[in-house]
Amino acid sequence: MKIYNSDIDKKEIKRSREVKFLSLSAQDRFFELIKLNELAVLMNGGKPLKAPQGKGIVIRRSAR
Repeated sequence: MKIYNSDIDKKEIKRSREVKFLSLSAQDRFFELIKLNELAVLMNGGKPLKAPQGKGIVIRRSAR
């Protein structure tokens, strides 16, 4: 996690994050996503941001 100076333009921060992300391999991107998810759970008091609702996968046919 990197904390940025608030004087830096948001577009510049976004650009630097994108360059870093695109330079990673697919495996490294996956592990970065897992680390980000773990951080989100930690910052949410140990609870996941979303929880299953017990409905399984809902597939609907389009009306004809």
